[in-house]
Amino acid sequence: MFRARSNVSIVSTPSESDLESILAEIDTTKPHSARIYDYFLGGKDNFAADRVVAEKAIAAWPGILVASRENREFIGRAVRYLAAEAGIDQFLDIGSGLPTASNVHEVAQDVIPSARVVYVDNDPIVHAHARALLASSPEGKCSYIHADLREPEKIVNNPVVRGTLDFSQPVALILTAVVHFLADEDEPARIIATLVDALPSGSYVVATHGTAEYPEPESADGVSRVYQQGGIDTRLRDSKEFAHLVFSGLDLVPPGVIVSSQWRPDEQDSQPRPLPSDVGMNAAVGRKP
Repeated sequence: MFRARSNVSIVSTPSESDLESILAEIDTTKPHSARIYDYFLGGKDNFAADRVVAEKAIAAWPGILVASRENREFIGRAVRYLAAEAGIDQFLDIGSGLPTASNVHEVAQDVIPSARVVYVDNDPIVHAHARALLASSPEGKCSYIHADLREPEKIVNNPVVRGTLDFSQPVALILTAVVHFLADEDEPARIIATLVDALPSGSYVVATHGTAEYPEPESADGVSRVYQQGGIDTRLRDSKEFAHLVFSGLDLVPPGVIVSSQWRPDEQDSQPRPLPSDVGMNAAVGRKP
């Protein structure tokens, strides 16, 4: 049974002073993963430095465009599953990126109008677009915080996060296309453990991760080099590494760890699924016992 919420629309937005401070941090000469991803999805909120890296990545592996699209579609399917079948009405989306079609709150609130969502990203441009992203239903609530995945304690203890989500009830943690930007020296296992430990029993983790298992090795390596040359660390991990890093101690929802395009595909979609070699990204959903 879904919990009743107030029918008053509650939206958290950055203050004008906070927004000015965040905007002052924007350096358009340096590429950012969120804006490169926006370019892959056909968005317009990117700069020349982002487009240079994006075009080089596409040249190295054209499948990255398919991978980006399939990642978005996986998020939609996973969120709809959690809201419609698991009854989850709280979502913490870290590395949310720029607003696009079928944002997490839109999908969740289509099923549960009172659903609450917190978006987290460290790109100032995403923060600048927060007002567009925070279009909650009247019954629900959306919030945004400017924070970095590498500082998980600051995320789970943030007053906006705690004021939006009830951590005594299950929460879905979303980590899609972001963990592969954590280098080994960032201590990704510690970061993810900190986030998962903050979740109550019955919560879920939704994640995707780039892998070199399916594309030609030179293509995957080429994309990694392009990002590295742009000053963006990447670390591709195979399905076993991904499962161990993100889902240790969790119960995987069938079909488990699988290429993102094949995770519970829409049965009404008559289009053939892309080949794993054109996706290059694993996905999974796990439940915290």
